[in-house]
Amino acid sequence: MTGSIAIHGGGEFMPGDEGFLGALLALVPKSTRLIRIAVVPTAAARGRPDLAAANGIAAFERVAGDNGRRIAIESVRVVDAASAADPALADVLGRADLIHLPGGDPDLIPAIMSGSAAWAAVLRALARGAILAGASAGAMALAGWTWTPDGGVPGLGLLPGLIVMPHATAASWKQARARFGASVPAGLAAIGLAERTGVIMPPIGPWRVVGEGEVRWLPSGQREPQIARDGETIEH
Repeated sequence: MTGSIAIHGGGEFMPGDEGFLGALLALVPKSTRLIRIAVVPTAAARGRPDLAAANGIAAFERVAGDNGRRIAIESVRVVDAASAADPALADVLGRADLIHLPGGDPDLIPAIMSGSAAWAAVLRALARGAILAGASAGAMALAGWTWTPDGGVPGLGLLPGLIVMPHATAASWKQARARFGASVPAGLAAIGLAERTGVIMPPIGPWRVVGEGEVRWLPSGQREPQIARDGETIEH
């Protein structure tokens, strides 16, 4: 059994994002009486990782209460090579039912997580059926390739053949493509996500859009994106 992956356009944990967070919780079977959630603020390591995690914890607690789900949530502070190698932190990740990677700097998650004990634990959890969600830089890192201010780098590869473009709206789509699509290797598809909007990607079947904004899906070789909104699906 493999769990779902969810990507999000940013503005995570803010008012208006309750639908997406509720959808993540709903992916965990009702038979799971206590949902173990890990918020991993790796992308915020240069800034305020504890604040990023605290915002996530507060938002999940609020939404879980509104949806009648019991959770046990904690920050898993993987912010450098030493913490990524920490077996105690890896153990928490490996036992989680839902792992969330908030946004921040897009280069940090690939640099810190790649090849680490923490990432191996995330993959074990995903293989066991856990849900893995990433917002903004957290979503970008899951793709096959990711933009950074210093140029593109390989992502963690859970979404091969894809580049994720967060904070993308109808008004900013051209700028997003120019910014995030610069120097993209040939053959990659692109997905643009508005803030407070995400896509649930099950192991099999179409992707499902959740949130208040639009998602723009641009398969490789196409010039115009498919636009999908809350409740609609994307064939990929």
